[in-house]
Amino acid sequence: MTEGFGDRRADPFVRNELSGSVNGPSIQAQRIYGGITFNVQASSPSGPEARPDQVPSLTVRFINRSADLASLDDCLSESGSGSGRVGYGVISGMPGVGKTAMACRWADQAREQFPDGQIYVDYAALRSRAGGDVSEAVGMCLRALGVEDAYIPKSLEERASLFRSRTAGRCILVLLDDVNQPAQVRPLVPKGPGSVVLVTSNGRLSELALDGARPVHLAPLDVNSGLRLLADRCGEAAVASERQAAERLVGFCGGLPKALQLVAARLLTAGDVTMSELAEELADETRRLQGLSLGGDHSVSAVLEVSYRDLPPGAAQLYRILGWFPGRVFDAGTVACAADIDVPTAKVLLGTLVKSHLLDMTEDRRYRFHDLVRLHARECAERQEPRSVRREVVERVATHYLVLTAFADRAVREDRLRIANLTDLLHDAPDPFSAKEGPAPLEWLDTERATILAVLREASRLALHKHVWQLAEAFTVLFLHRRYLGEWKESLELGARAAAEAMVPAAEARMRSLLSRPLMDLGQYDQARTELETAVACAEVSAHTALGASVHEFFGRYWDRFDADHAVQAYRRSVELNVMAEEWRGVAIATYFLGCAQDAAGHHHKALATLRSAHQGLVDRRDRRMAARAMIAIGTVHEHLGDMDTARRVLSDAVRELEAVQASHYEAQARLRLADIIERTGGAQDAVREHLTRAREIYQAGGSPEAEKLSERLDRMEVSDDGTG
Repeated sequence: MTEGFGDRRADPFVRNELSGSVNGPSIQAQRIYGGITFNVQASSPSGPEARPDQVPSLTVRFINRSADLASLDDCLSESGSGSGRVGYGVISGMPGVGKTAMACRWADQAREQFPDGQIYVDYAALRSRAGGDVSEAVGMCLRALGVEDAYIPKSLEERASLFRSRTAGRCILVLLDDVNQPAQVRPLVPKGPGSVVLVTSNGRLSELALDGARPVHLAPLDVNSGLRLLADRCGEAAVASERQAAERLVGFCGGLPKALQLVAARLLTAGDVTMSELAEELADETRRLQGLSLGGDHSVSAVLEVSYRDLPPGAAQLYRILGWFPGRVFDAGTVACAADIDVPTAKVLLGTLVKSHLLDMTEDRRYRFHDLVRLHARECAERQEPRSVRREVVERVATHYLVLTAFADRAVREDRLRIANLTDLLHDAPDPFSAKEGPAPLEWLDTERATILAVLREASRLALHKHVWQLAEAFTVLFLHRRYLGEWKESLELGARAAAEAMVPAAEARMRSLLSRPLMDLGQYDQARTELETAVACAEVSAHTALGASVHEFFGRYWDRFDADHAVQAYRRSVELNVMAEEWRGVAIATYFLGCAQDAAGHHHKALATLRSAHQGLVDRRDRRMAARAMIAIGTVHEHLGDMDTARRVLSDAVRELEAVQASHYEAQARLRLADIIERTGGAQDAVREHLTRAREIYQAGGSPEAEKLSERLDRMEVSDDGTG
């Protein structure tokens, strides 16, 4: 038991609270068990009419900066005056000087200048997780503009091109926060006249001046502005009564808003400390004033030490423990799990830290460290806590997220191959996703993915191998539906390495076969083949028949890209192993892929028989979505065999079924193939137009560039019908 928390202990699964960083509307459910609440990001608007509004709101009064705001207006506001150009500004300055607040303030004042919305990208958050690169930033912006994941291109060049197309007719603001490389900016300059790209950076990014960017350097607050900030936090009377001491405090803080806010927190929470007394206290620590300059890893540590020393013992210990939390944002339930205390106690202690301005509370009532405060908390923990505590904290947090991620995985689909046996772990834990008003599992996983990945990294560093591979296996369900390729790849690499270290060949085979998927999507085919070959060897050692079937299915997908005959062999072996394991859904799915491979290899009659068998198996398993995909494949084979009437009939049935199960992406594919067949066979042009129009509607709703191609095709049909072609 750790000192400072008393004798209270609670089952970590009774008191968990789901966490998730929320931007925009949130859904908070009723209490269902042990005080569990949910904050899950609401679905973003999609389609061509999406109007993003992502720039964060300021939660404290904005002090002065009138000259800097005027400078921004001079270089940015004219872009909306009919000049036709795109505004381009870079706010630079040292960390903690208020660049983000400045940018958000200007964005709020200029809201009417951007009728088509405001987009926000936080590169600091992106850098904290795998895949957090320029390509992912462009993907985020495309989603904000209504483009669904299925229609976002893989390469950066294609994404940037689509971004320019999507912004060409819009007047928007793109705010890029905490940029550290010019390459993070250039693909995200919008094309629409009157639009603006506004960048904040700790560096000056001088190279962007060559592109026309106007620099605005943000200096620390002057004495008068610093005094106004203190007066806003502590009261006009307090500053007036101790004017000289207040000026000294502004000087000690170097005019940095964050340091001044922490000084104000010390004055307000201590109660009996005057400005003069605090000024003398800071003066005694002059050798640590470099921390207030934010020049090193522990900047503002002098101010943080003052506030930290005044904490009650329990709050101080929680502060230290949170320095080891592997993530940026957390809720009370997660904190309770990390510290091995109950949720009510965690909330009281967190409230103390918030009042001391050592934690910030987010709009969704979660908690967040400033990065430098987090470093100070970790420094205190390393100085004062036993070395074993760090591993204990991370192990509890990893278990917490393993339970929740496993429940989310099962909520998406129960009958999936899993190597980890979590029956005992999940037996007494409440399943939040089964609650009446519980969160959507994929939405929760999406909002939590940065934290889960951070947990995987830290658990890997601490050699918590079992936690790592089990969490990576459950986590992959998100990426099967939303393909964040960089994050998927890293999580599975961590899982594969952990499984190998733990000497669990079945787990290693599972991790490496799954890893082949993002590798192939990233074009890393040689590495994908190496992973699959290792997976086959591990599966053979494990003697896990169903796993072997899955690995061979993955190998078939690899060979689909290079050699149809090899793909046929791999899928046939997968079918055989699934039969031996009595995994009948696996049999049906592998049979479906086998039929598609046979068709690609030119064995159309064999493919037809195989696909009919797969379709029946999927119908028997009540998998309507996959069964309808099998129908598309059957119709395609009939087309290859020249039986156009049957192809039309089967594809028409597939369209109706896919429409019924709301599988719109596959419905659009079926309609396009059907339209092509009708057109080639001289069928009614009205039928062709109907299918193309519906496919275009689906692609438009998802933001796919295919919609524009279909519009051009429909326009050509109109011209031809008018006889003017």
